Order: sequence, then C-alpha cells, then structure tokens
Amino acid sequence: MQNVPLKDYSTMRLGGTARYAVEVASRDELKQSVDFATSQNMPWIIIGTGSNVIWRDEGFDGLLIVNKISGYEVNERDEENVYITVGGGENWDSVVARSVESGLSGIEALSLIPGTAGATPVQNVGAYGQEIGNVLLSAEVYDTQTGKFTFLSKYDCKFGYRDSIFKHEGRGRYAIAAITLHLLKTNPEPPFYQAVERYFAENNITEINPAAIRDAVITIRSGKLPDVAKVANNGSFFANPIVDEGKLVQLQADFPDIAFWKLEGGLAAKLSAAWMIEKAGFKDAHDTVTGMATWATQPLVLVNESAKSTDDLLNFKQMIVDKVQTMFGITLVQEPELLPLKDEPLPLSGVSQATDDLASIIEQSRPLTPEEEALSKEIEDKAL
Repeated sequence: MQNVPLKDYSTMRLGGTARYAVEVASRDELKQSVDFATSQNMPWIIIGTGSNVIWRDEGFDGLLIVNKISGYEVNERDEENVYITVGGGENWDSVVARSVESGLSGIEALSLIPGTAGATPVQNVGAYGQEIGNVLLSAEVYDTQTGKFTFLSKYDCKFGYRDSIFKHEGRGRYAIAAITLHLLKTNPEPPFYQAVERYFAENNITEINPAAIRDAVITIRSGKLPDVAKVANNGSFFANPIVDEGKLVQLQADFPDIAFWKLEGGLAAKLSAAWMIEKAGFKDAHDTVTGMATWATQPLVLVNESAKSTDDLLNFKQMIVDKVQTMFGITLVQEPELLPLKDEPLPLSGVSQATDDLASIIEQSRPLTPEEEALSKEIEDKAL
C-alpha cells in the first residue's frame, strides 16, 4: 500500500500519510518487509493497533509495518509454572482472557489494555500492580544487524517504568515477532490496588483468583476510560511522575492531600498525574480552539473531539504540562510515542534511559533461574 493515511493506524485518529504500509502475518513476511526497507535505505516502524502511537502531521516517509503475527502456545513445566508463547500480532486482551480462563496468574491486572502482545514490551505496559517486564521470559525479535531471528531475555530488554530497549538503542534494530511469558497456576496475593480492594469489598468478594482480578479491573477501567473503538484517544496520556523523598516532602508541605504511592524501599514515590491534572483545572476540560478534551472520569485521558491536526493535540497537551509545571514543579511526560522521530530510526548504540533516571530505583534484577535458562534455550531451538 502507498500513501496510506496514518490516522487509520492510531486510536487518536490524527496524522499525515505514510509512503508505504504493509501487514505481516508471518516471520518470513516480517523479515522480507524489514529487509526491503533496509535495502532501500528507508526507515521503518512496526506497530500493532496504534493504541500508543501519535503520528506527526508531516507523515512518515518510510515503511509502516503492521504486526499481524498470530499464535498462542502453552508449555506447562510443572504443577505451578506455565509458559505461553504468543504471536506479536495477537490482541492483548484476548491473550489475558485465555490465560485467566486457564487459571493462570501474572497478567490478569493488565486486562482491557488495548493493543497487541508484541507492543507490550516496548512500553513495558503496566497497570494495577503488574507489568509485562515482571513476567516476560523472552522476546523473539528479528535483528537487522544480523539478519536473523534471535531472543532477548527480560534483562536484555532493559525494562524501566514505561520504558525498554525498544524505545532507545533497539529502535530500528529489533522487530518483535513473539513473546514468551512466565505465568503461575496460583492465585494472586494481596496487597491489591486500592480501587481493586474497594471493588472486592463492595461486591462481597472473598475468593480472590485471576478471574476475580480480571473482572474487577474490567469493571474499573470500563467505568473510568473511554472505548477506543468509539472515542478517539490513546488511553492514559501521561506517566505518573517518580520523585525522591525530598521532593515528596516539599510537595506535601504545599499540598497535604497530594496523591502518591511509596515505592519499594521507600527511596522514591510515584505521584498521581491524574490528581495534579485535576488540581491544575483540567478535569473534564473541553478546548474549542484545539478540539481536544480530557475524559470526564479520568483526566489522564486526552480525547480527540474535533481536532484537525496532531498540532492541535500537542498544543492542548502543552497547556496541561505548563500548568502542572507551574503549580507543582513537575514536568509530565507523555506515554504515547510521537512518531516518526526526527531521525528515524535511532542509531544502534547508547544506554537505556531507564538507567539514567529515578525510575531505575523500582527495577528488580535477578539472574534467570536454571529452569528459565533451559526453557529459553528450548524455545529458541524450537523456533530455529
């Protein structure tokens, strides 16, 4: 396909045109598409549904690759440990639903998140206390440096808060074909997020299993967030800022009711971006100039009501960022990626941003267990 409207590949429904676009349903098609772009010295970008993507008005003079690779394979190692390998193009919520139906725990709190399985490692998708980086065993990727498919462990992925290698030195080098997740045949254990605990109390739910968590999250998200199929949006637009203890104390002195969560170790805290945006006067805000708004029940969500361009969105976003910065001394960072980057793809070198900011405090690091090492090798041998 040529001269493709990019608004059709973003749930915000804005953007220019792509020079070329192709859907890939197999590893061979993925390799052929990336190799074609490389041979033409043409930048390429791979996406799922575009739920976390904002396209620039000037469009993309390159190849847009839409991941449609399917597959769902279960590997039961023992009575507790289960590994599932999922094609990068699989609908993410369908993956969560299937795992929950099997009584598996590990991703049930990530229910109703739009997008595809292959997109989840890029942003290190997380919600209600779970992150993809906590359960990912490996990502199968096409490596443009070697021209071969290979596997990256969870530690190779350099996960941070809404961050990974795929947003930095891995951009333009790796295309995700599939992911393997390590899930458990056990029930989730408390403590749970306050909203989830409240749901259990209000509905007299005492037997907590993956299905109960999924039901709670779906109910909570459905009540707060718009359906991307009906309302143009990218979900949560801003990441919750992470600050050190000193900044938190300073903010509490000025704003005693500020909403935050202490992180493990007590060295840092995650602030509620939604709370700050609401206090800045942007709850259920509707801007007639830009055609943008915040969702009535969740100010973190920016909604395209009648915007004519991505510049409209970015101008509205900047109003919020500037007001929050003035009030709290905090610069909000947007979650959806603004594409293409000014120089796409990025050079294949550098250090993940996660090692340079405070978010690295919350990362957990441990070597792969012998069982995980063996399984990773088994999956790799099977794919090759």
